[in-house]
Amino acid sequence: MNLIEFVNLKLAVLTVLAQVFIISAVFYLIFFRKKYFFVTEFLSKYGLFLSFVTALVATLGSLFYSEIAMYTPCTLCWYQRIFMYPQVIILGMALWKKDRGIINYTILLSVVGVLIAGYHYLMQVGAISSLPCPVIGYSISCVQLFVMQFSYITLPLMSLTAFLQIVILLYFVKIRTKN
Repeated sequence: MNLIEFVNLKLAVLTVLAQVFIISAVFYLIFFRKKYFFVTEFLSKYGLFLSFVTALVATLGSLFYSEIAMYTPCTLCWYQRIFMYPQVIILGMALWKKDRGIINYTILLSVVGVLIAGYHYLMQVGAISSLPCPVIGYSISCVQLFVMQFSYITLPLMSLTAFLQIVILLYFVKIRTKN
């Protein structure tokens, strides 16, 4: 197994674990929020740190694919990067300064990232027709698959999952901040 295959597998496993977390968290918020308050307490206490780690891993993964694996990012990949990369700095500063005032801003960045990544993923799997992506001349096609793990995980789905996880984690932090 070469380095690219190794990283593909590790990031795909992290993506699946994050998806399990997201589904579990949404299910918890809908059905069990009042009954198991310790879960809310734990996630609200460590949500900012876990959001930072999520953004950092997503950013490092993105940089690995473009700088080490030499995959050329498409236009939509660049847009997703625009909404993920600053979150490492913003969330890192918020952790350092113990500032929860940035939550709404990072949630907004992540929601926009979710929309772009979701659109990109739907294009890649053929659920919606794709527009010509390389209109600016130096970009590759947005439907090109560089990674396909477990028959459904692509780079945009990894991005979508990271953005959703940040939204969910920061929602828990926001609950604590309100109370």
